[in-house]
Amino acid sequence: MAGATVSSPPDVSVPENPYLAGFLSQLRQERRLSRHTADAYARDVRALLGLAGTTPLAELQIHQIRRFVAQLHGRGLGGKSLARLLSAWRGFFKYLARDHGFSRNPCAGVRPPKSPKSLPKALSPDEATRLVSIAGDDKLAVRDRAIFELFYSSGLRLSELTSLKSGDVNFADATVRVTGKGNKTRVVPVGSHALQALKAWMMVRDLLVKQDEAAMFISHNGGAITPRAIQQRLKIWSIKQGLPRNVHPHMLRHSFASHVLQSSGDLRAVQEMLGHSSISTTQVYTHLDFQYLAKVYDQAHPRAKRKGK
Repeated sequence: MAGATVSSPPDVSVPENPYLAGFLSQLRQERRLSRHTADAYARDVRALLGLAGTTPLAELQIHQIRRFVAQLHGRGLGGKSLARLLSAWRGFFKYLARDHGFSRNPCAGVRPPKSPKSLPKALSPDEATRLVSIAGDDKLAVRDRAIFELFYSSGLRLSELTSLKSGDVNFADATVRVTGKGNKTRVVPVGSHALQALKAWMMVRDLLVKQDEAAMFISHNGGAITPRAIQQRLKIWSIKQGLPRNVHPHMLRHSFASHVLQSSGDLRAVQEMLGHSSISTTQVYTHLDFQYLAKVYDQAHPRAKRKGK
C-alpha cells in the first residue's frame, strides 16, 4: 500500500504530468487520504513517469511495466517496496480509466519479486536451558518456571498458553490439550521437566486462585494472566538469566521446533505438534536446522574452515 514506511525508489526528475494533479485530488477528496499518504502516491507515480520517459501512458504495455520493476529491483528495491509501487501504479491507471477513458491497466497481473523470508530466531539448547532454570520458591518464580518450561517443552503459541484451563494438562499421559487457530484442538506431549514445574505450580496456584477461575496460569491477584504480563516476565527473566538477546514467547516456540527437528528430523511430527495446517509453514525450520548443522560442521570438521569466514 502506498504510504507504508518502506524504501522509496530513486527520485526521478520529470515534468509534472497533467494527469497527476487530478489523481492526487481524487485521493484527497474522494478517498480522504492524508497528505502524507497522497505524497507517497505522488512519489511512486513520478517514478513510473520517469521510467516511461517519452512513451505515452496510454501506450504502456505489461512487458514494459515488468521491465520497470526489474530495473528498480536491480537498483536495490525489495519486494515490499515494489509491491507498494505497483499498488500505486494500479490505482493511478484505474483513475485514468475512470476519468480519462484509458482502455487498459498495464499493471494488472504484474507481481513484485518475493522478499526473502526472515528466519525465525531461536535460542540455542544451552540458552533455552539457562532460561528455564529459574531457582527459588517464590510464587511468581514457580509460575514463570512452569510457563517457560511448557513453552519450550510443547511449542505453544502465546494465545494458546494463556487460554489453557487447569484441567488441560494430563499428568498421567504427559500431554496437554491445546486449542489453537481456527478453534482446532490438538494434544501435544509435555516433557518431564515441564511436568515437574507444572506440578509445583499447581500447588502454588491453589493458594492464589480466585473462586471459579479456570485459567491454568494466573496473576498474583488470582485472575487469569494476560499475554502482556507473560511477555514482560519473559523479558525480565531473560535479562536475569544472562541471555544475550531480547527473548519473546514466540522465540521459545521457534526454539522448540528447531531443536526437535535437529534431533528427530521428523518434519511431519513437528508440524502436528505446532498445529500448522500446512507443511510449508513448518518447512522454515529446515533452514534453521541446516544453519545449525552447518555451523557445527564448520566449527568441528578439521577441513571445513575456510579463509575469510
